Amino acid sequence: MVFDTEVYSNTGGQSSKSTPTGAIAQFAAGGKETKKKDMASIAMSYGYVYVAQVSMGADMAQTVKAISEAEAYPGPSLIICYAPCINHGIKKGMAKAQTEEELAVKVGYWHNFRFNPAAENKFTLDSKAPNMEDYQAFLDGEVRYNSLKRQNPEKAARLFAKNEAEAKARYEYLTKLGDLHSAN
Repeated sequence: MVFDTEVYSNTGGQSSKSTPTGAIAQFAAGGKETKKKDMASIAMSYGYVYVAQVSMGADMAQTVKAISEAEAYPGPSLIICYAPCINHGIKKGMAKAQTEEELAVKVGYWHNFRFNPAAENKFTLDSKAPNMEDYQAFLDGEVRYNSLKRQNPEKAARLFAKNEAEAKARYEYLTKLGDLHSAN
């Protein structure tokens, strides 16, 4: 189980390969220019690893199902959990982390899915089609993004548009993956 905080939380919020485009973190004070590493796709590419991406605040039942399937799978399993942390600077406060997780899935920032090599339909996209209209508002609700907007609005606009385009492309990729595996 990997708790994806999108920064190195235990080292004071340093930028990592998991930090998304445009986020501010230690050693990326001007906003990270490159996209986030796709650990789930890397693991799925092996073909024999159970992989799930979950957001408990968005869908508790999907989270429990993924954990149950991973435990039952007779091979290596990886569950990647969206885990907002203090370094996100959630404007609503950390007491609303579950709400932030739900919002992340609704706007397409995060996608819930399961890849089970032992199942007939290997890939299941559990997230509904995102409401991308609220994507920028989601980013604006976190200080790690909002502070770049205040410091350098032009750069923020460019990086946030790139971040949103990456999220759209990721959803399209996952949709195609689901279509591919449901046809087999």
